[in-house]
Amino acid sequence: MTVREFGLRAGGATGAAFGFGCLAAFLALIAFQVYRWFREGEWTHIGVSDGLRALLTHLGVAPDSSGRLAALSHWLDAPVDWLGLHKVLEVLPASLALFAVSILGNSIHVYMSDRLREYRHAATPRTRGQAVSSAGAAGAAQGDEYAERKEG
Repeated sequence: MTVREFGLRAGGATGAAFGFGCLAAFLALIAFQVYRWFREGEWTHIGVSDGLRALLTHLGVAPDSSGRLAALSHWLDAPVDWLGLHKVLEVLPASLALFAVSILGNSIHVYMSDRLREYRHAATPRTRGQAVSSAGAAGAAQGDEYAERKEG
């Protein structure tokens, strides 16, 4: 396995894991909201900022800590600049953001898989008429017949 193949495989696997992880989080969040709606009769809005606050708390960012993550936590609680972005993060549903990120991760997986397939196809020496797979054998044979008729 070459370095390029390894990179394409690793990128595809990472994209798939991230994409399907976000998809699972999306489904879990929707299930939680539906459960709360059935139980209380009121839809619980969970915005992206709420999700970021929960993530930062889970990562152990304390209110009295310093650093970039602590600054993000303080900004989420009391913004002094980028007020429009803060409003968007408050209003945008976290489930929608998770779904969009899952599509992005799965798109990366598909892209890397396609590049790996193209790389392997280009690296494999073939002779004329050699079929790539059993399903492509009929198509390869038809292509050879067409080429012979065109030449003859």
